[in-house]
Order: sequence, then C-alpha cells, then structure tokens
Amino acid sequence: MKQHRFSILIILGLGLLTGATSCKKDLQDVIPQDQISTSLTLSDPNAAQTLYSGVYASLRGYNSTLFALGEMRSEIWTDGLFTESVDGGLSQYYTHNISALNVPANNWGGFYNLLYQVNNVINLYPQVSVLSSAVKNQALAEMYGLRAYIYYTMLRTWGDVPLNTTPISTINNAAQTYKARTKVDSIMLQIKNDINQSLTLFNGNNALPAGKRVYWNRLATLSLKGDVYLWSGTLMGGGTNDLNTALAALQELEGLQSATLNLDANYADIFDPTKKANNPEIIFALNYELNQAQMGTFGSFQVNSIQATTLSFQQVPNAPTVSSIYPYVNGANRCGMNQNMINKLTSGPADQRINGSFKVMYSTSAPYATRGVLLTKWIGSTSGTTQVYNNDYPIYRYAEILLMAAEAKAKLGQDPSAEINQIRQRAYGATYIPYVNSTIDDNIQAVLEEQLREFIGEGKRWFGLRRAGDKWVFKYVDPKYLSPATVNSGKGPTFLLPISMSMLNNDPLLTQTTGY
Repeated sequence: MKQHRFSILIILGLGLLTGATSCKKDLQDVIPQDQISTSLTLSDPNAAQTLYSGVYASLRGYNSTLFALGEMRSEIWTDGLFTESVDGGLSQYYTHNISALNVPANNWGGFYNLLYQVNNVINLYPQVSVLSSAVKNQALAEMYGLRAYIYYTMLRTWGDVPLNTTPISTINNAAQTYKARTKVDSIMLQIKNDINQSLTLFNGNNALPAGKRVYWNRLATLSLKGDVYLWSGTLMGGGTNDLNTALAALQELEGLQSATLNLDANYADIFDPTKKANNPEIIFALNYELNQAQMGTFGSFQVNSIQATTLSFQQVPNAPTVSSIYPYVNGANRCGMNQNMINKLTSGPADQRINGSFKVMYSTSAPYATRGVLLTKWIGSTSGTTQVYNNDYPIYRYAEILLMAAEAKAKLGQDPSAEINQIRQRAYGATYIPYVNSTIDDNIQAVLEEQLREFIGEGKRWFGLRRAGDKWVFKYVDPKYLSPATVNSGKGPTFLLPISMSMLNNDPLLTQTTGY
C-alpha cells in the first residue's frame, strides 16, 4: 500500500497574502515546505496555513485556461488581423477546429490537480485543532465556493465530468484511479450544494478582504450563485424558479452597493496595478505582483519591440509609434480582431471601455492599413526599463452583477433598463443614450451587446453567449465554424469539448463527450 502525502507547490506568488484579513499570514510567516503530511497539518498552524494558501497560488496558474475556455470560442477574436504567425492553440478555439482527434484543454484542463488541493483543505480543516473555529470556517467557506466555481467551469466546458469531493489517500492499484463521468445534472446539484455550504459557513459575513480582493468571499459566492442559477434556469430545465433564485442573489449584491462595492467611475481604474487596494468594482480576482508572479496569459495579444517601431495608433503621417508609447512591451501579435469587429467596437459614441481595453495598430506607411490590435487592458506597469504584467485578473466584478441581474430580469419578462443604464452611463458619460425596456429578445440582446464591450479579454464572452441560450450562440458566432449542423453532425464541434483518445485509453470508465 502506498501512502500519499499531498504536495503543495510553494510559489513565490504566495506573497499575495499581504494585506489580507487576520486569518491570513504573509509568506514569510509560513513554514517553507514542499510537502506537508497530514499529521503536520493537523498540529501546526503554519502547515495548515500553507495548505490553504497553496490553493490560491495554484488557482492563479489556471488563468490562461480560464480565459481560453471562457472567451476564445466567441466571436471577439475570430479570423482577426495580427502581425506575426498565428497562435495555433488560440485559433483552435475561435475556428472551432475541434474533434475527437483534435482536443483542446486536454486532461480536463488540469482542474483535478486544483480540486485535489481544495478537497484536502475541506477534508482536513475540520480536524485541525490548532486553529480557531472562526478561522477554519472562513477557510472552508472559501474552499466550498472555489470548488463550486471550478466544477461550474468544467460543467460549462465538458458537461458530464468525473466528480471527486474527497482526496485519495491510498492507492493499491491503478483501477482505484478510474472514474466515470458523472451526469451533468448531478454535477450541477453538487455545485449548488457547495454554494449553499459556502453561504452557511460565511454566516452572513459580507466583509471583503482588506486591501487586494484576492480571496474568495461571501460576495463571490453570491455572484457565483446568480451565475449558476441563470445557467440552470436557461439551459437545464430550472426555468422560472431558478431564474428567480438567480435574481434574488444578484439583487442582494445590488443592495450592498456602496462606496466599497460599486462601478469604478473610470473604467481603466478597474485594471490599474496601482489601484488594486480596496478597488470598489472588484469582488474576487487573481493576483499578480512584481517579484512574485506576472500575468503571462496575453503574450500573443501584444507586439514585439521591432514591429512596434513600424506601427502607430493613428492613421496619419508622422504619428507616434507604438514603441514610443510602450517602449518596453515585447510580446507577440499572434491573435487579433477582424475588421468588422474593430469597426463595431470603435464606431459610434466614444466608449471608455474600448479605449481601456485595446488599441488598434496601423502601419506607419501610407495608406496606414490596419495591422492588428494591442490588448492594453493587461499591459501592466513599468519598472525601470522592464514591462511588468502585474494587473489583477477579475473573476467577478460589480459590472457583471449588474449585467447578470439585467439578464435574469429580461428572461423573467421584467424591465432590465436600470442595470443596463448604469453600465451605459459609466461607459459613455453624461451623454449616454438610455436603454428603454422592450421585448424579451431585445432586452437580452441589449445585455449581450454591453457584455461584449464590457469584458473584452476577461474570459466571459463565450460562457455569456452560452448562458443566454443556444440561439444567441448561433446569432453571434460565425456559422462556418459553429452551427446547428455541426452541433448535430455527430462529429462536432458542439457547445462542449471532447476528451482525448489518450484519456479514453487510460481510463476504461470514461466515455466520449456526446456529439463527438
């Protein structure tokens, strides 16, 4: 019998603990161990803290996966303009070049490694005698919320997935690691149960983490609840009951609107690395800092330093070059927007969300052709002569609460204009054109149009279209890549992802995703 000790990666990024609530410790206060035994966790508060903190350090490593799964199958980046060779991994998503033999996000996107750590905390923390009940309940409330979020991400991506809620402590043979896919209805039930358990353990405590909002909290669980019940109400037969539950959770959050929970007046401030502390729009975000961990997700949405000298942000002679404005940016430009998308987003009244998200790059030579876009939302800051990618990456922020509430109202036949207009007023300023309540479809489309502009690069659009309903996916996504015909072909692509042949060969209990 092989006894397993759970491994915790101690990443420099654990420094995100700085400034957190009193139950959190700075990295320097945590015993530097790369393996923590069960007995040590139960008896040493530092070891228990490291186990808990390791979840957040690991979660940050899934940023690229969360972004790709949540956005790249949408219309935003389809057949875009870019200056270098295509990013093949990203193009697989937006061209929906997906089949049983061409599988993105293999091995369940690696999420079971993260779930293993979450389950360890949930399993062991009730037994830890060296921490107070308040500290343990806070940590457990966060972990149940995070587990629900992870499984919700997997449900939206694969549908049926294996359900693991307890860590494996002993393995006698390979067969013990085999796990069949659990039906999507049961996965959704587990997600909702974890949400309820999280809310119970938070016990009505709406306090947000002091400083950077980089720990799960009750407001994040309420955000997730609204999101989840919108999904189940629309796509899983929950109907009006689930939609009302979603709206109630979201309206509870709206009722907390205050100086500490609100829209930032200046859209760019949401992502400004110097304005993270107590940022009123952020509910929960992944943390990046200089000398800890930097965001590496968006390297293919930047530009290399040589090409930057031949590009500008204006279609006029002698315009400043991109390199003169961003002298230290040195990534690649391998994914972009097509001209129709650029026109859609940049035409009409000035929208601060667009300028705060990306800039169009043009050739410095006549006729100043469009060459691509630079995703400036995640451009970070500079340190000396180095570009530092230290923006935090929001998982939930207040603008999404408003738009999800508007979506729920629209689907219930209610008037969503109040929420839509809060978003529009921030985007366009005092001269914004108020939205007026209309038909259910018009209202949903109005929500989706604001969602498109609000969350560029935040991993929201594909899941947002899916949650709105199948017809909205087909309305916005190019039918040459995804259509009712492909979804019903039996070969894919469908709304869900397949699993690889190697996964099927390695686990005889697994079956292929329906439609592939």
